[in-house]
Amino acid sequence: MTFAEILASPFVLEIIVKALVVGTLVSLCAALLGVPLVLKRYSMIGDGLSHIGFGIAGIAAALGVSTEMSLEFSIPFVIVAAVLLLKISENSKIKGDAAIAMMSTGAVAIGVIAYDKTTGMTADICNSLFGSASIITISEKDLILSILLSVLVLAMFIILYNRIFMMTFDENFGKATGIKTGLCKLMISLFTAITIVLGMKLMGALMISAVIIFPALTAMRLCKSFKSVTICAAVVSVVCYWIGFAAATRLSLQTGPCVIIANLVCFGAFALIGKLKEEK
Repeated sequence: MTFAEILASPFVLEIIVKALVVGTLVSLCAALLGVPLVLKRYSMIGDGLSHIGFGIAGIAAALGVSTEMSLEFSIPFVIVAAVLLLKISENSKIKGDAAIAMMSTGAVAIGVIAYDKTTGMTADICNSLFGSASIITISEKDLILSILLSVLVLAMFIILYNRIFMMTFDENFGKATGIKTGLCKLMISLFTAITIVLGMKLMGALMISAVIIFPALTAMRLCKSFKSVTICAAVVSVVCYWIGFAAATRLSLQTGPCVIIANLVCFGAFALIGKLKEEK
């Protein structure tokens, strides 16, 4: 189907607009949250949450939860997991990265078994892991819920921007000035959990964490200030999603891998440009 035919079909155009709106909002939220997570070396929390989200999706399938209720079912459990992962990474006798790896791989194992015992090893598990190739999976309710939650994440990030900046670069000074850095880290973890659940249907459980990490790393190749990195990461994330989504739709591929490939190419280009600038 050509783009002219797509634009001529109101039904197909409506479906694509839904996927673009949800994907753009999720990409924007993921990029903004990814900057402090990468700088604080908490990016593994995002990766762990994405794997746990897959395990919860498998449990939902085993319990017979309909796809229409998947977001409402998953969000509370992933939020609880976010709090646990944050506490483990800070206080546990087990090193944070080891604990996260243990929980994430365990969640994937549970998810695979749950899918195998309910729906079987069908396209459902592939879509859950790597993102759906069918954009029809975005319902009206998913669209509304994604918009509301994404707006909440974006609004809170803007409101807490100064606190996030302080927590990222000088946590001890922030505590001395009365900033509740622990609460700030908790809020970032909660926002990350919400963003991951919102993006899993399109991007997949194994792919969504890369959308959190890649834009921040890409922006850091050229930008030096926290503000410029944040803005650049947001732009890169949205542009790469649009490119990856267009490729996935056109070629009937999973959305997640196509978006990540776009991010990989962008990272390589930024890294090359940054290296050339340093040599001048």
